Amino acid sequence: MMITDTHTHLYSEEFNLDREEMIQRAIDAGVSRFFIPAIDSSSTMAMYDLEKKHPSTVFLMMGLHPTYVKENYLDELQHVEEELAKRKFFAIGEIGIDLYWDKTHLKEQQQAFIKQIQLAKKYKLPIVIHCRDAFDEVFEVLEQEKSDDLFGIFHCFTGTYDQALQAISYNMKLGIGGVVTFKNGKIDQFLNQIDLKHIVLETDSPYLAPVPYRGKRNESSYLVNVVEKLSQIYGCTMEEIAAITTENSKGIFGI
Repeated sequence: MMITDTHTHLYSEEFNLDREEMIQRAIDAGVSRFFIPAIDSSSTMAMYDLEKKHPSTVFLMMGLHPTYVKENYLDELQHVEEELAKRKFFAIGEIGIDLYWDKTHLKEQQQAFIKQIQLAKKYKLPIVIHCRDAFDEVFEVLEQEKSDDLFGIFHCFTGTYDQALQAISYNMKLGIGGVVTFKNGKIDQFLNQIDLKHIVLETDSPYLAPVPYRGKRNESSYLVNVVEKLSQIYGCTMEEIAAITTENSKGIFGI
């Protein structure tokens, strides 16, 4: 069984004491493809080091996370552009809008989101969207930028059925992780109405650990718990969930 984690912050300092062991636990559990989102320029070298150690299993994105859009965001976007011009990445991400912590830089977040979508189109790459308390704002940008060459993943999808359909209408897969195991997560109530061809798996580790690890540090091996939950929701085997979602990830990332 090959499982793909389409969104994991393996370079996070939360893994500094046991990163290699944690990666090996994931591989032993069947999780053998790790897609790594960028945060800002401070994470770039750690991502490159990770890729150097695991060239056949670690695949990098480049982008500016919306909660890191500050006064210097134009400098950060310049860094994104410079890195994209140097080498290959597999997505622009994670990008988007986050109004949960702070609404101060909404305008800058919108501008950064639009700019990075345009970079994705230029390099023919998927986007990986971060959206928190900002569905209307994210959809407004996607409506403005929609085109046949805009596609990607709606990371950590936590919306309603209607919002799921809207995301899919913009050529987005839904990134499903630990939230699907939460009693108050709600997405498990309608997910079986969404065809599996629109689903990819993710952990967002070290965040959002699934039940029974909720509240603890998340890691990629716990994706097995998400696969198990989805097999119950869709009434199929864990192997089928793993195979279909991995195939979907290949369609998005091209690898």
